[in-house]
Amino acid sequence: MTMLFDILSWVLLTAGGAFVFIGGLGALRMPNLYTRMHAASLTDTIAAVLIIGGIMLQAGLTLATIKLAAILLFLLLTSPTASNALASAAILSGLQPEEGNVEPRERQE
Repeated sequence: MTMLFDILSWVLLTAGGAFVFIGGLGALRMPNLYTRMHAASLTDTIAAVLIIGGIMLQAGLTLATIKLAAILLFLLLTSPTASNALASAAILSGLQPEEGNVEPRERQE
C-alpha cells in the first residue's frame, strides 16, 4: 500500500513540475501581457494542487498534511485574485486587450 502512495505521489509531483515548466514557457512565448498572464495563472494553480497533493501523500496523515492543506487553500484563493488584480490594473493603466487572431511578434535579439 505504501508503494502505491509513493508511485501516486511521484506522478503528482512530476505532473506538477511539468505544469510549472509549461507555465514558464508560456509566459516567455506569449505575445502580450494578457496571454502571458493567462498561461501563467492557469498552470500555476493546477501545479500548486498537484505538487502540494504529492507532498501531502508523502507526509501521510500528520500535522504537516493539515498545514499543507491550509497552504493549498490559501494558494487557491489568492492566485486567481492576484491575476484578476493584475489584469484590472493593466486595463486601468490603458493597456487594452488585443482582439481577433493576433500573429505572434518576432523575437528581438
